[in-house]
Amino acid sequence: MRTYWRRFHAQRLFVKLFLVMVVSTVTVCIVTSLVTIRMSERLFTETFGITNSKVLNQIRTGMESFNDSVVNAASYAAMNGTIKAYLSGGESDSTRAAGTYFGMNQQMRRVKSNVDAYNLSVTAAGVNGRSYSTDRNYWPMSESRLLDHPLSVRTEAEPKRLLYQFDEERDEHGHFVPYIVASKALLERTTGFIYGDLYISIREDEFRRFYGNFTSAGNDVIILDHTGRIVSSNRTELIGRVSKQMLDYSKPSAEGEEVVRRNVELFDRSSILLSSYIPEYDFYLVNLIDRDYAAGKVVNLRDLTVVGGLIAGAALLLVFVITRRQTRSLTMLVRQMSTVTEKNFDNYVRVTESAGYEVKELSRAYNYMLDELNDYIKRLLETQKERRNAELAALQRQINPHFLYNTLASIKILVQKGDKEAAAETINALISLLQNTISNVSETVTIEQELENMRNYVFINHARYGDRIRVNVFAAPDCMNYRVPKLIIQPFIENAFFHAFIEKQNGMIYVLVSQSDGKLVCEVSDNGDGMDGAEEWSHAEGAALPNSKSKRQLFTGIGVRNVHNRITLLYGEEYGVAIESRKGVGTKIRITLPLMIEEI
Repeated sequence: MRTYWRRFHAQRLFVKLFLVMVVSTVTVCIVTSLVTIRMSERLFTETFGITNSKVLNQIRTGMESFNDSVVNAASYAAMNGTIKAYLSGGESDSTRAAGTYFGMNQQMRRVKSNVDAYNLSVTAAGVNGRSYSTDRNYWPMSESRLLDHPLSVRTEAEPKRLLYQFDEERDEHGHFVPYIVASKALLERTTGFIYGDLYISIREDEFRRFYGNFTSAGNDVIILDHTGRIVSSNRTELIGRVSKQMLDYSKPSAEGEEVVRRNVELFDRSSILLSSYIPEYDFYLVNLIDRDYAAGKVVNLRDLTVVGGLIAGAALLLVFVITRRQTRSLTMLVRQMSTVTEKNFDNYVRVTESAGYEVKELSRAYNYMLDELNDYIKRLLETQKERRNAELAALQRQINPHFLYNTLASIKILVQKGDKEAAAETINALISLLQNTISNVSETVTIEQELENMRNYVFINHARYGDRIRVNVFAAPDCMNYRVPKLIIQPFIENAFFHAFIEKQNGMIYVLVSQSDGKLVCEVSDNGDGMDGAEEWSHAEGAALPNSKSKRQLFTGIGVRNVHNRITLLYGEEYGVAIESRKGVGTKIRITLPLMIEEI
């Protein structure tokens, strides 16, 4: 008995508040239940609309999962050499043709394995007139019809996109069966030549399972394509119809509006329309709620407001009077705890002896939390420092052995030719390069050391490949003693050597080091081929240089993203790598670093 009394005494504040709220809530429920029998249509439909907005997100999740499987299947097919040979190869003898067909059969099974969770068919058609389908009965599209079919025309008109399109085919009984077909052109990577098309077709009734569990009487789901055609719906009589009016209603009226909500008149019914655009499909996911069905009886909002207001006011007054004294110490506690939002983790809570049991326990738990938080921050900082040092140590040892083999082979050739002086200079450059990258374990080096390391690397490349690519260095004298992370410039020289002069045979690489706005700026620019795509890349993307067609062995293989990540890890997000490039003009890399004299 004493144990139960102690538990009750410890929870007395909670019990008092709970009893008051129970009495108030029960009273409100009893009175308002009599009035809510005639609930307002607007209130009900608003609630229904909010709930269905969440349902749309659940449906999108299922559709996006299916799209991921389709993307994986299309990517596998696009990179498969056996499929390419089957769809683009010429005539051959029967033995070779049988082998080719067998290989195609095996590879198409693997393509379909990416989407085995769904009941569908995968078809591939090539420019040589060959085609293959995992189940021709599932999607009865003949080769002759597929050749000039609108599905194929649009697929090849937009070869880089995965398209979802609507199709109808007659079944064995002569009835039209609707399909949703995902199509992707198969491209030759180097030339852009379209050697075939891939089609992944799923029946509309199978596609409907993504949202079938979320529909009910008066609550319909409709999927529209970009033309306004209804490609799927639980109301099967609407499938295949074109509704420009619904398409206009479904489009957002403001940029960034994820879910469109409108009161509309469609199909002779007053409805609430919820719409969400799915860019992966280029479809609009539409939820139509029948207002007359969903609404209930109209409630007298005036009575509900008056009665509810009176009850709520009386309950709040009663709670205020009773809890005023008990909550005073709790209010003081909250004021002290609120300083944690200002990152003040040393402001421990102190309470008086007159404070209640709950306040004392809460303050004790809060102080314990601050102790744990401070300890965690300390351990986190130590872990990050250890991780940073481990990453640097790993980078210092990422020397490609092929670079060493090829460099030594070049030295051997120089010795055989009798050019001992050049061989000796190359050996000295290699020794210096290895010393700076392996032996020296310091995390940072001076600009002077980094440039010397870069010159040794350039000298070795000239010894191996000739001097068709020249390097000029311009470094401000007042920058030579500033310290930078090791191997911060060399990866960009490496990229310029082997990726910037694929089309052009000769060129220049310029390295500039200066100060700007209180920061150290290192620029590596070339007049090489430039990059395809965007003319400017911010360092936030951190992508490696494109069009890396050279197969020559690199020194370390440290990428642009790695350099950028090292900088942001060491110094913060305001520093990093930015890339500007223009096709046929060249590329400029801008590295921004803090001004540091002392080693970190």
